[in-house]
Amino acid sequence: MAALEQELKEAYTHSLEYTRYGEVASYIPELARKDSSKLGAAICTLDGERFAAGDCDERFTLQSISKLVTLILAIEQNGQEYVFTKVGYEPTGDSFNSLVRLDSLTKNKPYNPLINAGAIAVTSCIRGIDLKSRKQTALAFAKKLFGSEEIRFNENVYASEMATTWKNRAIVNLMKSNGVIESNDLEDILDLYVSMCSIEVTCRELAEFAALLANNGRRVGSGEQLIPVKIIKLVRSLMVTCGMYDYSGEYASQVGIPSKSGVGGGILAAAIGKMGIAVYGPSLDRTGNSIGGLRILSYLSEHLDLNMF
Repeated sequence: MAALEQELKEAYTHSLEYTRYGEVASYIPELARKDSSKLGAAICTLDGERFAAGDCDERFTLQSISKLVTLILAIEQNGQEYVFTKVGYEPTGDSFNSLVRLDSLTKNKPYNPLINAGAIAVTSCIRGIDLKSRKQTALAFAKKLFGSEEIRFNENVYASEMATTWKNRAIVNLMKSNGVIESNDLEDILDLYVSMCSIEVTCRELAEFAALLANNGRRVGSGEQLIPVKIIKLVRSLMVTCGMYDYSGEYASQVGIPSKSGVGGGILAAAIGKMGIAVYGPSLDRTGNSIGGLRILSYLSEHLDLNMF
C-alpha cells in the first residue's frame, strides 16, 4: 500500500499550484473567509487502509454533499416511490441553484435530488415531531454514515447562510405554490436544509462515507450493512449524472468516478469496489467545484485506473 500513499502525495503536490486560479464561495459570507490556498485529500480503501495528504484535518462544511445524506435518510423513512413523487431522476444542465424549470407547464417538480430545489423537496420528506427532532435525527444519521461522533452543525456557517439564502427561499415558496411541498412550515424546511449544508467534516471523515458508498453500503472493517444496496445503486447513479453540478457530463467522461461536490470545497468520490476518496480545497471553478480537488481526482483516476467507464 506504500505505492498508493505515494500516488496520493504526488496527486496533492501536482494539484496544489492550481488553487490560485479559483475563488472561494463569496456569496456566503462565512465561506468567503476561507483560505483559498488550502488543499487536502484522504483515501479509505475497502481493505481498511487509510492515507491522507495536505490539509486533511481542516474542517469544512458539506454544503451540497449533504444532499446525499438527506436523500438516503428520506428514502429509508418514506421509500423511494414516495420520495420520487417530489423529485425526478434527470440531469438539468442548469446551475445548482436554478429555478427556471420549476414553473413549467409540463413538469413542476425538480429534475433531480442533487440540485438545490430537489434537495429542498427531499428535505421536506424528513420525518419528525418538530424541527428540533428532525435536525437531531438527520445529524445522528450523518454521524452513522461518516463513522464519527465528532461531526456537528457549524453554527456560524448556518447563520451566515440563513441570512443570505434568498434564492432558496424563492425556490421553496415556488414549490409550495405548485404542490411539490405539502407542509406549511416552509421556514422549518429551509432551516433543516441549510443545517444539513452546514455539517462540518474533515477529509478523513468524508473518505469514510465515500468508502461506504464504494462498498455497496457496508462499513469498511466491520462489514455491517448500513445502507441497502438498492439505495446505494440509485445514489451512485445520480452522482454520475448530476453530482458535479453542470460539469457532471464532462467530469464523468474525464474522471469516471461517482462523485458529489459542494461549494464548501469538498468532493466525495466513490470508486466502486476499490476505495473512497475525499478532497478539500475552497478555491472553486466557475461551476462551483474545487479546482485543486478536481486535479487530485483526475490524477488519481488516471494513475490508479479508477475510471469506471
